[in-house]
Amino acid sequence: MTTAHLDHLVLAAHSLTQGVEYIREKLGVEPQGGGQHASQGTHNRLLRLDRGCYLEIISIDPDGNRPGHPRWFDLDSRKLQAKLLERPRLITWVARTDDIHSLVKLCKIDIGQVRPMSRGQLRWKMTFTLDGSLVLGGQVPPLIEWDTDQHPSSSLEESECRLVKLEGFHSVPDLLREIIKSLGLEKEIRIKPADLEEGEKIRAQIETPTGIVVLD
Repeated sequence: MTTAHLDHLVLAAHSLTQGVEYIREKLGVEPQGGGQHASQGTHNRLLRLDRGCYLEIISIDPDGNRPGHPRWFDLDSRKLQAKLLERPRLITWVARTDDIHSLVKLCKIDIGQVRPMSRGQLRWKMTFTLDGSLVLGGQVPPLIEWDTDQHPSSSLEESECRLVKLEGFHSVPDLLREIIKSLGLEKEIRIKPADLEEGEKIRAQIETPTGIVVLD
């Protein structure tokens, strides 16, 4: 039976410096590791959470090559970049599986094509939409299958931060719940109706050394 679990949260930033400073201020801890994604023209920093998952801070790499296709995580979107100028945003979450091709077939909607990826010594397969967009606003996660013996979080230092709750707020919550259930991820995220004023978003509650902090 194909299984899936939360792998990591994705926080997009206008610049990596902005994202690191934001997490340092919000959570009181220092992101680490990371590197460049040459095929996507992006770079990242990471923060270990718990249960084998982590937080990824990602932004366009000003020193990287511009890819001949839309960047992942909708990072080429002018609308998203305008929001990121205000502050970093939690834009999606990624779910890992041991059989990505089978899980893509089980999903009730098209979540993209499976492509190989790498960063340094890390190798993995991941789902990508052709236009780089996020599926249902990022609430349906990209899927990832790691081609490594150890999960990347195992090489990160303990941060004393723990994911308490992950929530999705959407205008069609029932449809979103069905899609999440088809991926076997219904225990990983709680789906609620979107507030008319706040709109659709995902929100994570993180326990830190100084208390609970909300990222959205």
